[in-house]
Amino acid sequence: MPFGLVSAWNKRRRSKSQDHSDPWIYKPAEFWQLEDHIPQPTKRRHRSCVFTLKEMEEATCSFSDDNLLGKGGFGRVYRGNLKSGEVVAIKKMELPAMKAAEGEREFRVEVDILSRLDHPNLVSLIGYCADGKHRFLVYEYMQNGNLQHHLNGIGERKMDWPLRLKVALGAAKGLAYLHSSSCLGIPIVHRDFKSTNVLLDANFEAKISDFGLAKLMPEGQETHVTVRVLGTFGYFDPEYTSTGKLTVQSDVYAFGVVLLELLTGRPALDLNQGPNDQNLVLQVRHLLKERKKLRKVIDAEMARNSYTIESIFMFANLASRCVHAESNERPSMVDCVKEIQMIIHTNSKGLGMVRHSFRMV
Repeated sequence: MPFGLVSAWNKRRRSKSQDHSDPWIYKPAEFWQLEDHIPQPTKRRHRSCVFTLKEMEEATCSFSDDNLLGKGGFGRVYRGNLKSGEVVAIKKMELPAMKAAEGEREFRVEVDILSRLDHPNLVSLIGYCADGKHRFLVYEYMQNGNLQHHLNGIGERKMDWPLRLKVALGAAKGLAYLHSSSCLGIPIVHRDFKSTNVLLDANFEAKISDFGLAKLMPEGQETHVTVRVLGTFGYFDPEYTSTGKLTVQSDVYAFGVVLLELLTGRPALDLNQGPNDQNLVLQVRHLLKERKKLRKVIDAEMARNSYTIESIFMFANLASRCVHAESNERPSMVDCVKEIQMIIHTNSKGLGMVRHSFRMV
């Protein structure tokens, strides 16, 4: 096991632990010792709750398919109702034996990191369950699912341009917070930022989720060299892939890919396309800097009266810089936040002028 905590856990198990339904008793997450050096946590509004397997079963009606929200490489996510009446999303970790140790690490990293963070654009961790070999993560429930579902037509509501800009701004603020060092004293690289990890609440406020691959950067260093390149195809920073050097700019690249998804409505990686058209960045990169060509990639699902070409061009320019092959050419997430705020203003002002001219006619 990667953390050397098994013996400590066993000592803290209930003295009569022959009954495997009794949960293992964790130390509070802030006392877990990960391989990264982590400063003392800042004050949080609440501690993560510890749940039992029985409570997870009761919350999901024994993991009924009626409560199934989605599936992923980690397992399944269910809608749950806690005894308090709170509606939550429950991630059930289901990994093959060969990936058990890796899954255990991701589980602990996510609990440890999310227990320390507090930001409106990061999904909140309500609690977790480590009952025997069972592992669950309990999050706040996000009524509108993930961004990719809406862009690919699964969501009921078609996203117009102002709504897409709102989502982009929320996600940018979340990443800027992770990169800022203000939360833990050192920057955090999400390392798996993608449209399925951008969740949307009832008001379509964006919140970043899934911190299992997150990396706390070594104190005083801006680069971490790793022999294992982790993340999702289609969002990989090419510099990180070729050199193994992980920086916060790796997240900026992935953010740029999500910007392109918002602009085009296309997935980051589409294996149903021909070899030259599978990767979204390679497919549209050469079209982003010319206004006439840019019109070809705008998502046809967006209402024409919801955007101005000027705001589209500014947005495409930002996306193009975010997915630059060289990390030092990419903007910071703080700069991305400022630029998206300017794009929102430009679009709103432009649409206002158009409406005013119509009223004058």
